Amino acid sequence: MQGLAEGHPSLQAGDWPVCAQKIVGHIEESLHSTAVPQITQALNVLTTTFGHCHDPWTQVLWVRLSPLVGSLLEKDPVPAAHSLVDLLLSVARSPGLSSSSCGLWETLAQTLNHLSPTQAGPLALGILKLQDCPQVLRAQAFVILLQPLACVLKATGQDPGPSGVLDSATGDSLTVDVLLSSKAACVGLLCRTLAHLELLQPLPQRPCPWPQEPLLGAAVTLLQLCRGSASPASDVGRHLCALLLGCVRVQRAALDFLGTLSQGTGPQELVTEVFAVLLEYLRSPDSSPTVLKKAFQATFRWLLSSPKTPGCCDLEPHALLVLRELLPVLQKRLCSPCWEVRDSGLEFLTQMTRHWGGQAGFRHALLASEVPKLTEQLLRDPESYVRASAVTVMGQLSSQGLHVTPVSPEHPGGQQKSLLLELLHILSTDSEGFPRRAVMQVFTQWLRDHHADVAGDTEQFMARVLQVASQDLDWEVRAQGLELALVFLEQTLGQFHSHCPYAVTPPVAAPAGSLAQALQPLCRVRLFEFAFRALFDCDRPVAQKSCDLLLFLRAKTASSSGSLEESRSGPDVASVEAALQRWQAGDQGQPLGDLEPEVVLAVLRSVDLEGLRGALAEGSDHMEKSPQSLLQDMLATVGVLGENEADCY
Repeated sequence: MQGLAEGHPSLQAGDWPVCAQKIVGHIEESLHSTAVPQITQALNVLTTTFGHCHDPWTQVLWVRLSPLVGSLLEKDPVPAAHSLVDLLLSVARSPGLSSSSCGLWETLAQTLNHLSPTQAGPLALGILKLQDCPQVLRAQAFVILLQPLACVLKATGQDPGPSGVLDSATGDSLTVDVLLSSKAACVGLLCRTLAHLELLQPLPQRPCPWPQEPLLGAAVTLLQLCRGSASPASDVGRHLCALLLGCVRVQRAALDFLGTLSQGTGPQELVTEVFAVLLEYLRSPDSSPTVLKKAFQATFRWLLSSPKTPGCCDLEPHALLVLRELLPVLQKRLCSPCWEVRDSGLEFLTQMTRHWGGQAGFRHALLASEVPKLTEQLLRDPESYVRASAVTVMGQLSSQGLHVTPVSPEHPGGQQKSLLLELLHILSTDSEGFPRRAVMQVFTQWLRDHHADVAGDTEQFMARVLQVASQDLDWEVRAQGLELALVFLEQTLGQFHSHCPYAVTPPVAAPAGSLAQALQPLCRVRLFEFAFRALFDCDRPVAQKSCDLLLFLRAKTASSSGSLEESRSGPDVASVEAALQRWQAGDQGQPLGDLEPEVVLAVLRSVDLEGLRGALAEGSDHMEKSPQSLLQDMLATVGVLGENEADCY
């Protein structure tokens, strides 16, 4: 049909090819069927058709089949409801069908009324996501989407809010019946409703006015019902409290939605209530690790959205009061026997330090607590994930001047234990990869920020870190070592190439002596040996990163390397090239030793870095990448497998 439509855009059903007419006839028979699987297959075929083809003949097809689709709504229950929703939304997204007068919007409105609350939610969300949709239908969809939360507010005796949207959604007895029918039905409907509203909230086409205040109240009320701290105003409320008490699924969904609502505003009294329920969850010994993680995330988002004083980036007074209540809770959670809780606490501290580490109010509150000391102790946590998170936090605290280095008991005179040495020890000795990767990321950031511990003796720092990273068995550590080397390379050669890109005169090639002087620090820290060794690494991402680094270096030094190479020593270059060939063959035992700048530049010119980068970019199957090869693999595999075995390939 698609091929014919190009020549006959107004093709009528009677002129369709025999094959297409037989397909349509079969779909009609399936829609008339009483077997749900057959109806589902027919609806799925139509969904795919309308989703992939927007030619004019699809309007003819929809006009012909829409009465049969609409007749499904007369059955109780509606068969294949999920597939029916997918079809109607696929048709509504089709430009030709949504703009034509084919009764689509009326069908959508009828479907919203006939589906159960659980089935109608996805359709209501899909309608509200549409760009062009009648306002009456949007209002109907939004009311249906809000009905479960409106029932919760009514059951606890709360005002649905001034907007009137939730007020018009409170009288649906079918939604109340679903909520009270069983715990599984109640939890499922509430979680889906919260997830749909969470997806809808940031969209530009969300309904306006958006009932921010009632939704905030509903999210807080749900969290209180799950904790048993709500005050039900009716038998329905008491039944809801019994169903939701201790329900982790609803707690997680409500906390996610509460965090999303932080993008809006609300009265100060309600915001205070939000922080109160979040602190309640963070303090509670009954909160599960996943609930605590989401409570930390929601708390950070609300702190981040708190109103700021003009011209000041610090936390506002109320948020500072919340922070002072939070820090003792964080101290307690950092000592939790559950490693997931300790890790969530460190992640929360990382986020806060990143945003407010330079603000006086936050710094004073944090330094007055035991949090920095506890964080440092977690560098030696038995769980590797926690150690990695602690490394990240300590790196940030140190960068912000919030790491108070404790006095070593071996040196009571005042000598302090260095965080740099502690992190180097972790990089050298930790048995797990996550903490070592975190250390490399911290070191890279410290080098970028000219951290005091690094800037004191950058060459010694680079030499020690690259030596350890080059011997690490974790490819991500080696790759991060190349990232560190690139930052050092840019900083070193940045002082050598200081030409302004907007200058009228082109840059003049620097004399060979200044280039050699610029490359000397790179030679002293053995950066080139590390990069050349990584060039033939067995892990492709490492080799690719090394190739990019060396190509960058060659481009930076291309205009000044000619005169320097004239004085290079032939035997030295030959020995390095021979060593690289052995490394490529797999024998990487022999080190290169001390390299001179002219030798490095000569080797850079002789190695085919572009060819190597092209080879690394090819997939491992580039030699046998054809349909024939795939069929041969399949046939060979079938010949080996037994009759009832599965072929995971």
